[in-house]
Amino acid sequence: MQKAQPACMRRGMKVLSHKDAAYAKFVRSLDRRATPGGAGKKVEQIVTDIIADVQKRGNAAVFEYTERFDGLKLSAKSLFVSQDEIDEAYAAVDADVKKAVATSRRNIHAFAKRSMRKDWKAKNREGVEVGERFTPYDRVGVYVPGGKAPLVSSALMTAAFGQAAGVPEILAATPAGADGKINPALLYALVESGATEIIKVGGAQAIAAMALGTKTVRPVEKIFGPGNSFVVEAKRQLVGAVSIDLLPGPSEVLIVADKSANAKFIAADMLAQAEHGGDSVIGFATNSKRLLGQVEKEIEKQAATLSREKYLREVLKKGTFCLLTKSLEEAVDICNAFAPEHLSLVVEDEDKWLDQIRTAGAIYVGALSAVAVGDFVAGPSHTLPTGGSGKSFSGLRADQFQRRASIVRMDQKALQKSLPTVETFARVEGLDAHGRSVSIRVE
Repeated sequence: MQKAQPACMRRGMKVLSHKDAAYAKFVRSLDRRATPGGAGKKVEQIVTDIIADVQKRGNAAVFEYTERFDGLKLSAKSLFVSQDEIDEAYAAVDADVKKAVATSRRNIHAFAKRSMRKDWKAKNREGVEVGERFTPYDRVGVYVPGGKAPLVSSALMTAAFGQAAGVPEILAATPAGADGKINPALLYALVESGATEIIKVGGAQAIAAMALGTKTVRPVEKIFGPGNSFVVEAKRQLVGAVSIDLLPGPSEVLIVADKSANAKFIAADMLAQAEHGGDSVIGFATNSKRLLGQVEKEIEKQAATLSREKYLREVLKKGTFCLLTKSLEEAVDICNAFAPEHLSLVVEDEDKWLDQIRTAGAIYVGALSAVAVGDFVAGPSHTLPTGGSGKSFSGLRADQFQRRASIVRMDQKALQKSLPTVETFARVEGLDAHGRSVSIRVE
């Protein structure tokens, strides 16, 4: 008789035990690294062509792609959000939404102020004054995705950090609907977060326009924000023309839990992640067989009560994995290999296990630390590395909106003390003019 599969396998979610033959191969596949071309050759080539076209034809190319992909006809006049549209949005947004935006922005600014780099100076052993100076970028771009829901929080989690850092010009790009309108709450949040210009464009063409400029769009110096595979690939290809924050693609969460965890909370977090869309990744790793079974039952129970049940089940089927690990140590090792955007760590002796986490964009510690609070209001940005890029990038921070310059100042005494070392290096490297440029000052 064929052995019955776990119930959540029958319902489509991938569930594997460390005893299963396919387990080891699947776990190895979770050791990800974001590499060029990782989005696929087709996406890479499409983005390359869009960038080249925007560079050549400017606005005409931007308008053409916007009509093709979003069904919106734009012109130089309608490309930017007008003051009248902003006034309409402010009038349309409810008071409770305005209060929520203000609360989130307050926490973002408080967090940002603590994480920004500050000027400093000191003297080295030769008496040379050295230091660093940090100044905000003059002009940055922030990208806010479109899609099934207006990502009001993403406006705050990008632009508001630049606002806190003192960036004077923030160009926001977000796709409008076919009617040319942007959701009023999203528009309100962008303006409240410091956006000084807003263009109604999404996709790779928006990134290209911000990076390269067009007749009406002045180029920016750095681009921030999440997006789909085309947006992320465009950011990757345009490094050099601009700098970027990180490579944040489709959202993901990994929950690492032991027998002490609450199955209801874990199921709720998994369903919340599923709301992000079909490309989302939802992972659950536990060393407790009992907890795994409880979570499966809770997902079924809770999903049936939600308004988007059918949509959520499709996402769970496509992008979810549940692993029964040999031990908690193995679950932590899987986390460090996977480098999740969000990690929910629900274990006994949580500080011990927290110290062993090396690669995660944001870590939510304990059963009560809901990821959704971080998404909307806690203070740290929810724009985080995905797809394994957390091994190389960290999440968006206020100090990424700052330029750094080193400062060096010396007097005659410091110059004299530095001369012997300079002359040695100059001799070894065959750069006698370097040595002479210092010795001439102390003769």
